[in-house]
Amino acid sequence: MIVVGDREVPLLEVLTGFLSAVREALSSSSSISDSYDPQTAAATVVAVPAHAHGAQRFLTLEAFRRAGFRVTAMINEPSAAGFEYTHRQGRTLNSKRTRVIVYDLGGGTFDASLVNVDGVDHEIIGSLGLNMLGGDDFDAVLADCALDEAGVGLDDLDLPSYVRLLDVCRDAKEHLSPQSRRIPVEVAGIPVTVQVEDFYTRATPLVEASIRAMEPLVEDLDGDAPLAADIAGIYLVGGASGLPLVPRLLRDHFGRRVHRSPYPAASTAIGLAISADDEAGYSLADRLSRWFGVFREGDAGSTVSFDPILGRDQLIPDHGELVITRRYRAAHNVGWYRFVEYTEVDRSGEPRGDIAPFAQIVFPFDAALQTPGTDVESVPVTREAGPMVEERYAIDENGIVQVRITDLDTGFSRTHALSRPAVEAA
Repeated sequence: MIVVGDREVPLLEVLTGFLSAVREALSSSSSISDSYDPQTAAATVVAVPAHAHGAQRFLTLEAFRRAGFRVTAMINEPSAAGFEYTHRQGRTLNSKRTRVIVYDLGGGTFDASLVNVDGVDHEIIGSLGLNMLGGDDFDAVLADCALDEAGVGLDDLDLPSYVRLLDVCRDAKEHLSPQSRRIPVEVAGIPVTVQVEDFYTRATPLVEASIRAMEPLVEDLDGDAPLAADIAGIYLVGGASGLPLVPRLLRDHFGRRVHRSPYPAASTAIGLAISADDEAGYSLADRLSRWFGVFREGDAGSTVSFDPILGRDQLIPDHGELVITRRYRAAHNVGWYRFVEYTEVDRSGEPRGDIAPFAQIVFPFDAALQTPGTDVESVPVTREAGPMVEERYAIDENGIVQVRITDLDTGFSRTHALSRPAVEAA
């Protein structure tokens, strides 16, 4: 649920309403309205941030479908931008420099992907990012600078006034050029001038955070060393990458091989168009950008252990689904599975960073507890020899995971799939 005005609205309803308006605008008042018919449109290809977790991916797909689009593919944003790079900057790639890092700083998220290119064939070697870093953060920094110049505290503004200030700062930020020295801003009716270097000083930690996040993509990168020899360059995409501070700091840190898309806000859309063109022949081998694992009960429920299931280097199938299975003999009467998606691991393999709950499945290994209507969650966990169990993990072409647990002795199973009710029993 999200709050809209004075009422709570399901997020899927908001997304569907927005995309329905987009669909109507495309067919009635856009530059392609004469030729676009949503009923007969051959395909719609959509993009999501590389670090979007399964629920976000599903909500995006479902909203497009409910709005009347026929979605044929979902691609990670930096992966799509990699297509645009090859199309536009292909001359920078050769037999010695076969890779490019796509640096995607959007309005609300940051992603970076290391792409290996062989002609029109693209393979994502890895993706890293920060889900809580984007252009909005730079707007807030500029707003803080303006408030200081005006001698106005944040508590002195009501919410609508602060939102207007952020809009003013966003517009001012997007009009900065390398030659800009001052930024005129109005705060609560007070005109002020923010020095660009003051703004850049405060914004530098944000760019440095993105640099730290992307550094592991380059194996032999050490501090301020130049890019690895096989990397043709860093390609800047996303609306927030237009801030002149961004390429300046990236060049200072990595060297001179920094290229900016001439259409940074549209690079992903151009890449999606290329991917939808069968005659272009572009191919993509992408990977999960999050680890996937499960917390399990141990020692009759007295302990909890963590088991990593899928690595973020796991390839995503280009069609259909990839299935991974595990089989073992249960050692308890009831199994508690708490599945999570996560962005980092510590040295022991435990999940860290941005951890997103995926599902909780309480599974009765004891056949007597598999009767419909049994409140399995209230049953104490005891240690006892159980049946052979199969865990089945299916990854679809959109990077969404489905989990099914089955008692191989009785055939009883429970499934968590984002496209259907959370738990099914058979």
